[in-house]
Amino acid sequence: MILALATNNPHKLKEIRAILGDSFHQLKSLDELGIDIEIEETGATLQENALIKAQTICDITGLPALADDTGLMVDALDGAPGVYSARYAGDMHDDAANRALLLKNLDGVEDRRAHFCTCVAIVYPDGLSLVSGGRVNGRILREERGENGFGYDSLFFSDELGKTFAEASAEEKNRVSHRSRALRAMLNLIDKRG
Repeated sequence: MILALATNNPHKLKEIRAILGDSFHQLKSLDELGIDIEIEETGATLQENALIKAQTICDITGLPALADDTGLMVDALDGAPGVYSARYAGDMHDDAANRALLLKNLDGVEDRRAHFCTCVAIVYPDGLSLVSGGRVNGRILREERGENGFGYDSLFFSDELGKTFAEASAEEKNRVSHRSRALRAMLNLIDKRG
């Protein structure tokens, strides 16, 4: 089966391909499918946004489409940045600006517990949709550590790994990350579907 991936984010594509491996005949990014579109994420939840993106790409391509939406939820900020994680500091999707604003908003805060959540959706041309989720717990450091990863990875200290996602290798991160858990849960749903 060819699966359209509703993203051109190179970091996400690499993670998705590493986790899904050969579970599908082909995994095609929007760029590989010749699609140049910015899908407006108007959902109030990660699940709604993932479904919006997957449905849009399924409608355009006629192929099953997979999309995800991820949020960093910080306890002391009442779950912010949450569904707005990618555009926390504005619509330009600037990772460095997002991290800087997060640090500013946590200045002087002692309780820095946080978790990442990912929602993955697949929409099929016959109208069927499957949704799965994944979560990983940790805390926000006071300064960035590590050179790997993207987004908030250099600030997010994983309880399970004992280091930031940016200090972890791709293999270490993919073993415990929110996205890998959501994608593995999706594979289980697909297996059950037959």
